[in-house]
Amino acid sequence: MLMAIVLRRYKCQKCGAVIVVVPRGLIRRRLYSAGAIALALALWSVAEWAPAEVRAKVSPLRIVGATAAAGWASLRRWSRSVRAGRLFPAVRALPAEASLRQVAARAATTLAAWAPGAKGLSVDSAAFLGAGHVS
Repeated sequence: MLMAIVLRRYKCQKCGAVIVVVPRGLIRRRLYSAGAIALALALWSVAEWAPAEVRAKVSPLRIVGATAAAGWASLRRWSRSVRAGRLFPAVRALPAEASLRQVAARAATTLAAWAPGAKGLSVDSAAFLGAGHVS
């Protein structure tokens, strides 16, 4: 299933610079939105779901290869990107010996704290909402 995302380009009449405006929550060069990544990290780390369960909940792709059926490498990739400060740079660093699940939990709870009106929401729901304000 292909989706189209509407982008708007604006050209400065004075200097000629062009800027691209995208919907909130999109992350450059990522297949998933900030909200989907935050939800996946929260389910994997805070709710302690198995990677295969997280993939079934978050990913729109229903057909996966044999090696992907047992897990989801994107969770570890996203956690490494958070650790390196390339994804969700507002998340404070953890010690080097922290596991990737601990990094994901820090990201999820930080993003949940940014959610507007998140009182009473679960961490995964609040992280989904907050990711759009941090990305």
